[in-house]
Amino acid sequence: MIIILILLALRSGGMPMSAQSASMLQSGPMVGTVTMREATIWVQTTKAATVYVEYADTLAPSRVYRTALVKTHAASSFTAKCIADSILPGRGYTYAVYADGKKLARPYLCTFSSPPQWQYRRDPPAFRIVAGSCAFISDSTYDRPGKPYGGDYRIFSSMAEKKAQVMLWLGDNMYLRESDWTSPTGIRYRYTHSRSLPDMQPLLASAANYAIWDDHDYGPNDSDRGFFNKDATRAAFMDFWANPSYGLDGRGICSVTQWGDADIFLLDDRWWRSPNKRTTGEREYLGRRQREWLIDNLVSSTATFKLVCVGGQILNSEAVYETYATYPEERTLLLEAIRKEGVTGVIFLTGDRHHTELSLLDTPGAPPVYDLTTSPLTSSPNPKGVSEANALRVPGTFTGVRNFAVLDFMGAGKERALRISTCDADGKELWQQTITAQSLRRGSR
Repeated sequence: MIIILILLALRSGGMPMSAQSASMLQSGPMVGTVTMREATIWVQTTKAATVYVEYADTLAPSRVYRTALVKTHAASSFTAKCIADSILPGRGYTYAVYADGKKLARPYLCTFSSPPQWQYRRDPPAFRIVAGSCAFISDSTYDRPGKPYGGDYRIFSSMAEKKAQVMLWLGDNMYLRESDWTSPTGIRYRYTHSRSLPDMQPLLASAANYAIWDDHDYGPNDSDRGFFNKDATRAAFMDFWANPSYGLDGRGICSVTQWGDADIFLLDDRWWRSPNKRTTGEREYLGRRQREWLIDNLVSSTATFKLVCVGGQILNSEAVYETYATYPEERTLLLEAIRKEGVTGVIFLTGDRHHTELSLLDTPGAPPVYDLTTSPLTSSPNPKGVSEANALRVPGTFTGVRNFAVLDFMGAGKERALRISTCDADGKELWQQTITAQSLRRGSR
């Protein structure tokens, strides 16, 4: 019944952003988790259908593989995850989606790359990640009156043109409206509307997409563990994203993946979070269970770069809005654990703030820790954030326009480095910073 109502809204013009107009394809295809041996291809059809994917190695295009058949259903918003399980490490693949036996041709490249098997054989590979947060897709029927909050959708085309292997969605990947978060119907309508934006499709189809959430794709503004409908938003998150896994013990959405010599930790800053305004009891941001899980994994990781994705800013020294500094006890526990355990290579990737900046915590005798905040993609930017007295901000890195980050991992052996570039909606570089692996190990035991 829920999805029938969504389809009625679609047909009546309430969902004007269908990526494929009259075809069987509502949105996607989207590349999800990619490992050395398999890849997940996500797709959303306009009605119940039997879906599969055909794919081929670009070095042997005549040998075509086919995934198992997956049926789409109303209960899961007609989404499907097809598993390509005949891939090899370090190869490029092309693919095509079929629904009810008909090829759903796309006017752009549908490709993905598998991570190379470099360990014990050669230097880590060069690879690229693009990242961003705060993607508001306008919808006049449900938006607040006045100037549209979303715009510059061409940013997604600019990101696709960077030809990255991985795309990291750092929260507020869509914005639930007041009419959305109270029901599964509204939540899934919003996901479908946002995911169907035509400008977004080439990016979805050509990089491995991983996501976390923040308040606006979890529930209401500044929502926390008490949000009554979080099970419904979690169920929708699991249907619309193809992450490696979802949460701990059936709760939350945290996960971990890797590419090359980067381990990527996908954190949940909402499920266990105590209310911002609560003054009694233990104040939790990530929560004890997730925090210990993260520390365990950081300590065990042998990756050069440990990318920790969180919805809100971690290192900003100012206790404003929803920065981690507003939860000082837990912030101290996490950063002290990283320091005492001698964990190297930690770079937080954060969003939320509608501005971009790079922060650096450089404590004598301890490895440096970075926080790259990259925001917003298409939401309204906040250039006034430059006035915040963030004592850890790296000079010259504040950006107050719509933008995204490009992370290039490069170099051989001891010369390994990460080059961070911030680009505007047209893909023009605004600033660049390089972090060497050698500098990340400074102060380690």
